[in-house]
Amino acid sequence: MFAVIETGGKQYTVVQGEKLKIEKLELEAGAIIEFPVLLLANGENVQVGLPYVEGSIVKAEVISHGRGDKVRIIKFRRRKHFRKQMGHRQWFTEVKITDIALA
Repeated sequence: MFAVIETGGKQYTVVQGEKLKIEKLELEAGAIIEFPVLLLANGENVQVGLPYVEGSIVKAEVISHGRGDKVRIIKFRRRKHFRKQMGHRQWFTEVKITDIALA
């Protein structure tokens, strides 16, 4: 069984027991989160929500917070003596999917 959830403007396909890195949420480690379900599939039985599947939720536990790998941004103009470098590390929240509740 799997479900499609939405958080942080992105959609994720999740199964029970999976660890997932999502956009940072202002919650402490050990907190329980509930995500609305966009699509729920259990074998041949598939339920598609408009926009959410009624009565279905995905529960997850916050494991930790952190920052992702550095992304390097380089701007360069040839023959103009111009070069600019920047870096960015995105904050994330790591969650573990504990339960997918059916409708």
